[in-house]
Amino acid sequence: MAEHNDFGNIAEELATSFLEKKGYKILLKNFRYQKSEIDIIAEFKNEIIIVEVKARGSDIFMEPQEAVTKTKIKSLVMAADFYMKDRNIDKEVRFDIIAVLRDEKGRLNITHLEDAFQSFDAN
Repeated sequence: MAEHNDFGNIAEELATSFLEKKGYKILLKNFRYQKSEIDIIAEFKNEIIIVEVKARGSDIFMEPQEAVTKTKIKSLVMAADFYMKDRNIDKEVRFDIIAVLRDEKGRLNITHLEDAFQSFDAN
């Protein structure tokens, strides 16, 4: 497996642990619908939280969260909509981004952006 895939998997595990420590209940990881994938689906305070995890080895070119494009947002919204309808869940949905960035000393820093975008941002 490529090194960037390993880093992505490590970032997702860190994000999962981070959320669990904050009291989030992890419902699913790596949920796929058509060509879309949701990294983490969690529940917190009676809301469904759709989490996109972005990891970068450095922020020289862009912050990790800046890599969440309009196309990615549309994809996440479509997959989240399917998930909610398929499971007949009637709760508010929130879209978060967790950015994992390696600092100059090799440590991994987590930034949790709650309510990072709305479903209408996909339009």
